[in-house]
Amino acid sequence: MQPGLTHLSHCLLWLLFLQTSADLPMCKESDYHFEYTECDVLGSRWRVAVPNKADTCTGLPDPVKGTQCTFSCNEGEYLDMQSQQCQKCAAGTYSLGTSVAFDEWDSLPSGFVTHGVITNEGYDQTDCSNSTWTPKGDYIASNRDECTATLSYAVNLKQAGTLSFEYFYPDNSIYFEFFVQNDQCQSTDSNSRWMRISENSWSKYTVELNKGNNVLYWRTIAFSLQSSTVKPVLLRNIQISGVAYTSECFHCKPGTHSANPGSARCTPCPADTYSNKGATTCRECEEDKYAVIGSASCKPRPACTSSDYFYTHTPCDSEGKTQLMYKWIEPKICTETVEGALKLPASGEKQTCPPCNPGFFVSNSSSCEPCPSGSFSNGTVCTECPAGTEPVVGFEYKWWNTMPANMKSSVFSQVFSDSDRRTAWEVAGEYIYTTPGDQDTDYLMLTLSVPGYRLPQSMVKDAERSELSRITFVFETICTADCKLYFLAGYNQWNNDVVEHWNGRNQKQSYSYLIQSNSTVSFTWTFKRTEDYGTERNYSADVAKIYSIVITNAIGGVATKCRRCALTSVKAGSACVLCPPGHYMVNGTGACQKCPPNTFIRTDQPVGEAACIQCGPNTKTNKAYTACLSDCMLDVRTSKGGRLHYDFSPLANVTSVHSSPRFTNKGLRYFNRFNLGLCGTEGRMPASCVDNVTESGREVKGYVCQSTVVPSDIRSQSLVSSQPFLIGDSLIGVTTETKLGNISSPKWFPAALGLPDVIFYYRSSDATQACKQGRLATVRMRCDPAVTTKDHIMLPSNCSEGTCDGCTFHFLWQSQHACPLCTKNHYREIVSACIQGIQRTTYVWQQPVQCYGGQPLPAQKVSACVTLDFWLKFGVSTGAVAAVLLISLICYFWKKTRKLQYKYSRLIMTSGGRECELPTADSCAIMEGEDAEDDLMDLTKKSFFTKIKSFSRERTSDGFDSVPLKSSSSRQRLVEEDSDDEIEQITLPRHRGSVQM
Repeated sequence: MQPGLTHLSHCLLWLLFLQTSADLPMCKESDYHFEYTECDVLGSRWRVAVPNKADTCTGLPDPVKGTQCTFSCNEGEYLDMQSQQCQKCAAGTYSLGTSVAFDEWDSLPSGFVTHGVITNEGYDQTDCSNSTWTPKGDYIASNRDECTATLSYAVNLKQAGTLSFEYFYPDNSIYFEFFVQNDQCQSTDSNSRWMRISENSWSKYTVELNKGNNVLYWRTIAFSLQSSTVKPVLLRNIQISGVAYTSECFHCKPGTHSANPGSARCTPCPADTYSNKGATTCRECEEDKYAVIGSASCKPRPACTSSDYFYTHTPCDSEGKTQLMYKWIEPKICTETVEGALKLPASGEKQTCPPCNPGFFVSNSSSCEPCPSGSFSNGTVCTECPAGTEPVVGFEYKWWNTMPANMKSSVFSQVFSDSDRRTAWEVAGEYIYTTPGDQDTDYLMLTLSVPGYRLPQSMVKDAERSELSRITFVFETICTADCKLYFLAGYNQWNNDVVEHWNGRNQKQSYSYLIQSNSTVSFTWTFKRTEDYGTERNYSADVAKIYSIVITNAIGGVATKCRRCALTSVKAGSACVLCPPGHYMVNGTGACQKCPPNTFIRTDQPVGEAACIQCGPNTKTNKAYTACLSDCMLDVRTSKGGRLHYDFSPLANVTSVHSSPRFTNKGLRYFNRFNLGLCGTEGRMPASCVDNVTESGREVKGYVCQSTVVPSDIRSQSLVSSQPFLIGDSLIGVTTETKLGNISSPKWFPAALGLPDVIFYYRSSDATQACKQGRLATVRMRCDPAVTTKDHIMLPSNCSEGTCDGCTFHFLWQSQHACPLCTKNHYREIVSACIQGIQRTTYVWQQPVQCYGGQPLPAQKVSACVTLDFWLKFGVSTGAVAAVLLISLICYFWKKTRKLQYKYSRLIMTSGGRECELPTADSCAIMEGEDAEDDLMDLTKKSFFTKIKSFSRERTSDGFDSVPLKSSSSRQRLVEEDSDDEIEQITLPRHRGSVQM
């Protein structure tokens, strides 16, 4: 895109001049194009028509108001200047929107400048004019000599944007830096301008760019005098966003395509396909031709040779068998059908798998697995080290049936960008070797990663005279050309230096390298068949073999033997095999003795009975007998003989509390943040504090920790944490006592409820110059049912930082979850009056409430009841019934009495007045002329009032009753009838005279 006119006035004058040329024809749309003028201070611009050729036509369109300078289109779109609207790119084209990309390096793109200069330490007569960055098709490569090569690109951003690029930087023999200079020629921070090593693959780098002018610099400085041993730095896929709008779409380059409209980038064609410029699809190659990924054309397939396949050993199957197998190099480009082509050799017969490497054992799946910690093996079975010994750990590889887990094989090719997916080194049973490559100039790399090194405990005393570690390997090179084998040591993520290299053919030999620092984290073997870039696959038979690799004292390694420990110097973190959990080693012997119940073993002194430490109150030892834990449950006996049950589980999660803000001398605000992990089982999540400022990323974990926090926008974070340290990493005990051992909890203001506070005591073993005995902490849990939040934590009012001496920290945690669990003793019942036959019983908490959770309040109970009106009615009814029964009884007994009186009077009359003499038996008959039926009274058939009347009529005028006399038999019968309580009919004759005897 051509630059716009500098000023709108100049453009208008020029257009006015053209319009005065009456001899010129009127301009057509094909005779001119549109451009934007420079943006003014308000961010505005004009769209003007500019002729493609001067003085060819007249009548150009008038200038119109343009889009704002901040206007841009999205990826896959372009700005149509006619309508000033964004349109999608057609298929076969792409657009990055406000970005520009450089992915073709057949030549140096426009705007890039490269030059080489002599370093300050070099000689003036040294010619560095040819020491520049060189385009290599898919990438651009740096120099490999002692000169300084610089690649620069100047860009003006209309808005803030980003720069991203991919680089390959495998050799620390070259200093590689990248930096940006702005309008004021100010460069980026020098500490971040040095690029990191990328040993095996391409790395991506991204940086933010400011609005305005930016000058990008890539600079390499080689320091090795042997240029052939230096690997160049490679760059590719440079992309810059925020440049400006784009008014056109770009055609896909050959070997790529875009099938859909609105594409932001083009997709490489798959293998065995190709495409031309601006393609929407990829075309298939003919059967006798091939193409690699991203090819613009197809090539004839060559006849297959021995360089097109390699051999390997298959992993052990379930029967413990393996076999030699041949495989084509992928992607396969040769053909087996032409004359003279080789066929893929048949696989060999199955054979018994070789033994596992020392320190490994054969698993059930016939694979080799590392022995557990504290055991060793010779490659067959694992054996535990005896008590009082320690495993000698490291790595020893001498059987190569599979690639070890900590080793990686990769190919770096300076021709194909997708070379990192091919195999470089392959296992072959007794050795590992380099496979044939696509190019003889490829770097075939094998990398072994090691986390670190540690001396055996028995050698700690003589650490100054003992070697930290040593790596020894046996190798061989078979070459017909100028091949080279490099051995590199990666000291850290920045440095990867060549330790030694061998040229040409080398017989089987051993090489040993002494490791003196824990910063040596990787080792790389790199094989290159030739330096002649004109050859392709002429030396595929050249090979490098490694038979064995041994590293001593490697962290994370396996053991091949055990060594007797130094019993008097066993420290924390030692690899010495100690007694079983819960046991200690008797001094001077290898015997193990069990510790008392509920104790843990001191990690700093596991020898002797003093190593058994009793757990504090309300804590229990863990399964490993290394610490005491609290399950957040607690029972406390009260002074009145009762018990309080606590459950702190809702407060077990990590909780944070901040101190009051403080300020530095320059006014920077900061505060201390405490993270608390109160209690929990062995699987609890510990509290952690981190340092997110430096690259170290240091992190501490425990019960209580502290870090300094500063509000900041660094790294897109609202808070920056630094200086983390542990306050408590072990739990001493949980109790209501205000002192435990040498730790005292301060007297806070008394609790409002009068309940005892539960105090957690912690200790940290991290000793400092100020805290020689380590740090201490107490967390006082106080019941407050009104506090619903879980993080209501207070610091001492007289020590706003949580501590007054810098060593002992105190916290007060008020929460409803710090209250004892509710029981039936914490509530009472209220019984309501009986209303309409219903009575309610309601349960309420005792006031003030001194519990939370636990047993909930019982639900309201409803029961049936009887009202006062019912009882009144019931009493009246019952009284009436009782009165009737009483009257009936009275009548009954009155009648009985009357009968008895009658009988008694008869007996008296018949006795003749003689005392104690019974009347003689006699009989009476009914007098003649008397009708017995006239005077029969059936007392059982008459009512009460009728009986009274009858009684009054039966009396004579002289007041005597007329009583019939019967015989003794009749009297006897009458007595029997009376005894049976049966009332018979009695005949009373109506004689007025006396009774005749």
